[in-house]
Amino acid sequence: MKKYFQIGFAVVILLVFVGTFVFLWQKSQPQPVEYEEYTVKTTDISKTTIITGRIEPRNEVNVKPQISGIISAIYKEAGETVTAGEVIAKVKVIPDEGQLSAAQARIRLAGINERQARVDYEREKALYDKGLVSGDEYDQKRKAWRQATEEMRAAKDNLEVVRDGVSKENAGNSSTLIRSTISGLILDVPVKVGNTVILSNTFNDGTTIATVANMADLVFRGNVDETEVGRLVTGMPMKITIGAMQDERLQASLEYISPKATQNNGANQFEIKAAVHVGTANKIRSGYSANAEIVLAEAKQALTVPESAITFEGTSTFVNVVKEKDGQKTYEKRRVTTGLSDGINIQVTSGLKKGERVRGPKKVNDDNNDE
Repeated sequence: MKKYFQIGFAVVILLVFVGTFVFLWQKSQPQPVEYEEYTVKTTDISKTTIITGRIEPRNEVNVKPQISGIISAIYKEAGETVTAGEVIAKVKVIPDEGQLSAAQARIRLAGINERQARVDYEREKALYDKGLVSGDEYDQKRKAWRQATEEMRAAKDNLEVVRDGVSKENAGNSSTLIRSTISGLILDVPVKVGNTVILSNTFNDGTTIATVANMADLVFRGNVDETEVGRLVTGMPMKITIGAMQDERLQASLEYISPKATQNNGANQFEIKAAVHVGTANKIRSGYSANAEIVLAEAKQALTVPESAITFEGTSTFVNVVKEKDGQKTYEKRRVTTGLSDGINIQVTSGLKKGERVRGPKKVNDDNNDE
């Protein structure tokens, strides 16, 4: 019995040894190489570029006061719409002491002149009625009195303007009322009641009371690299995607390409502007960041293969066409001419026919990743 046990044990050891040898021998044998295969097909192919930028209103106006003073009332807030001529705020004039004194002195002087001119006129009229003076002399005195009266009225108006910012005769065109110069949406009201404001002059731009823009007329503004600007022409369509509104895609048309480059991190870039076709202007806010997709070149119903199927040798391009004969698969190296590429597929203008199959890269065998 012991002898049979020893023989059985020896047989098991032999089988294990033989099995291990066969397994290692099989593993050492070269595995057949398998490749991805692609069918040549016709499809539309295009080369696009993405331009980053922002959405802005075409017309954005800063409303400034016509006089200096203090904001006494604000009638509009940011986000409200206004029409041209509508009152946004009111300014209370703080008169200059020197101008106020000069205006008051002008009234006193005008009063003296007016009273004297009236006395002279009445005396001249009495003499004229008695036939003691000529009509020309009488007319001169009457004219002098009317001029003095008009000067008195002008002096009063001047005092009202200096003191109150507007005269009674021109109250309808009061410069103390700050009116919008265009119709649109109020983007910002940077002042508050009590703030001091100054009018625009040679030495400063003046205080901005409000910023108003027409949000129904928007433009996309961005920069494009010099390597791509040569393919752009005005009128090209663009698709705008707004970062804050992922579901919103707007159409636009290119309307401006800057003739001069600007430096941006060492790269030459050109500013572009595109008119945005707004469908929902009330949803879009000024300054939204956006991406513009523009088609630089396209080919309709072109023969295409994946770029991974193309091999490059110098300036020539080749593909390996799949051939089958008697159940054996072979690959025919063939020179082709390529055209437009979108980064995934590439156009083949000659050398292939629709329906042919070409070899791609090697298939990855997950079981042999450790080899």
